Amino acid sequence: MVKLIVDSLSDRYISRWLIFTFDIFLVVVTLMLALLVQSNFNFPDFSVASFLLQLRVILVIYAGAFLFFRTFSGIVRQTSLSDAYNIFKAITWAFVIILAFTVISEHLQSTVEGEEPTVPVLVMQYLLLLVSLMGSRFFVKAIYNQIIRLDQKNQIGVIIYGTGTAGVLTKNTLQEDKEYNYKVIAFVDNNPYLAYKTLEGIPIVSYFVALRSSYVKRHNIKQLIISIPNLAPSKKKEIIEICLKLGVQVKVVPALNLWINGQFNAHQLERVKIEELLQRDPILLDSKNVYRELKNKVIMITGAAGSIGSELALQVLNHSPKRVVLVDQAESAIYTLQYELSLFAKEKGNYDLIEFIVASVKDRFRMTNIMETYRPDIIFHAAAYKHVPLMEENPYEALMVNVFGTKIMADLALKFEVEKFVMISTDKAVNPTNIMGASKRIAEIYVHSLANGKTRFVTTRFGNVLGSNGSVVPLFRKQIEQGGPVTITHKEITRYFMTIQEACSLVLEAGAMGKGDDIFVFDMGQPVKIYDLAVKMILLYGFKPGVDIEIQETGLRMGEKLYEELLTNSEDLLLTPHPKIMRARVSGLTLKEVTKFIDELTELIIERDEFLIVQKMKEIVPEFISNNSVFQVLDKKG
Repeated sequence: MVKLIVDSLSDRYISRWLIFTFDIFLVVVTLMLALLVQSNFNFPDFSVASFLLQLRVILVIYAGAFLFFRTFSGIVRQTSLSDAYNIFKAITWAFVIILAFTVISEHLQSTVEGEEPTVPVLVMQYLLLLVSLMGSRFFVKAIYNQIIRLDQKNQIGVIIYGTGTAGVLTKNTLQEDKEYNYKVIAFVDNNPYLAYKTLEGIPIVSYFVALRSSYVKRHNIKQLIISIPNLAPSKKKEIIEICLKLGVQVKVVPALNLWINGQFNAHQLERVKIEELLQRDPILLDSKNVYRELKNKVIMITGAAGSIGSELALQVLNHSPKRVVLVDQAESAIYTLQYELSLFAKEKGNYDLIEFIVASVKDRFRMTNIMETYRPDIIFHAAAYKHVPLMEENPYEALMVNVFGTKIMADLALKFEVEKFVMISTDKAVNPTNIMGASKRIAEIYVHSLANGKTRFVTTRFGNVLGSNGSVVPLFRKQIEQGGPVTITHKEITRYFMTIQEACSLVLEAGAMGKGDDIFVFDMGQPVKIYDLAVKMILLYGFKPGVDIEIQETGLRMGEKLYEELLTNSEDLLLTPHPKIMRARVSGLTLKEVTKFIDELTELIIERDEFLIVQKMKEIVPEFISNNSVFQVLDKKG
């Protein structure tokens, strides 16, 4: 009943002038108490006339301080430490003024004895007023919070990882939240000196105690909130993995600069992303080497509006280029990139250095014109079609973009004496089982055959990029948010993953160290089962796989294989100065041999016979064995 009344009045607030009047009343009461304490509560000795004379000046000064500092304007039920500090400033300034006035009056002996309060009385009143003003507000806040938590049915037990300022703010925010019934069970800290202590009345427990199954069950803990913004990725991953096993949802307090108007509320708590479970500790890069490579250079990026291209553009802008030319055939995507980069570049004052161009790498005439205009020193060639099933059904387009588009850009790099041409390849080019992978391998072979000229050609090869357009993570996220089911092609399918930022950083590093004729392979870490990925994502959303969200197998798609590889059977790895980058030792074809194959492909492209085209691709790339595809018949014939 009480809660219903409180809910009905929750949008109504006490008038600030009523609060002001109450504060003035406390000034009167605390002065009276101070005088009574001075007289040892001897009421006959208490002079009402003297009290009123003393009150006159004190009341005016305190009222003026309340008005100046606006101590009455805060919402009482949401009183914070900043409100308390504001009250402290108002009372202290008023006390100092009254004290100075009293001392001067006594010194000048300008008033009748007994009309001015003594210093002990003023100090006593100051302390009483400080306690009563702050205490009354926090008392109302505590009572309100207790009333709105009368319904214990939907209580959410929470532990907060971190005892710093952010942890305390998180605790206060959760306790004030009206929509969800949070109960903060404990703070978690690994500092042994804090064990068994309390913070604002909440116990502090060690990491090993808080994440025990018995502790979680005993206190019915539903969530763990990480309030440490710079927690090491390895530690965060360890915490998340344990919480997933315990059925505890993990959320993260956002960085301070993401708080709305400097304030934090429970709605801003961020769900842990699967990327945080897959990412590794930050990669140490030789930024000086990359800076020397890019400084005052004209950099061209093809496929600039894609996931890799756009991140490359962002990172290149941090290395003082002379100009950045961003090329993509997708009009809407490059328009979006233009908007996003404008916000970033204007802060750094280099927006005028960026050129946004809508063009296709398949168009030799257009790309020649762009090369003549901007004369790039370095080209990062990220333009490509990458979706395996689509390219399996459209081999013509796969060849036109991935092979002939790359050939056009590589030929132009030679013609205009570009210093370095860096091609972005894929692990699907290794022992390919699909059109997309085979087309990228042919592009690798062509680029590798051009290495003896003035232009240095570098190929970078890596696996799946987390969060990239069309990747599995955004798809799973969308399926979970829609209530499932989450679809996987096969329970045993395994892939390598790295973050977009990590991949692009390694591309820049590899590009800087490449001397020509290089195929660099990135350390992708441990392979991940897509089924395990789906299970963890469902758990991160607070659901139970197979109960709340179903996982369905749909069967391998056209051209898809269970396991990806980073090297062909004929390749070996060589170490480089960077521990995350290896050089593949490749026995490539000569330029004459490759040119012959490309010319033959060109003739077949004109005829548009897909089976003849794919047959020629298999001749160029002997390890290309189709899987789950109509082109498997070509392998059987061989």
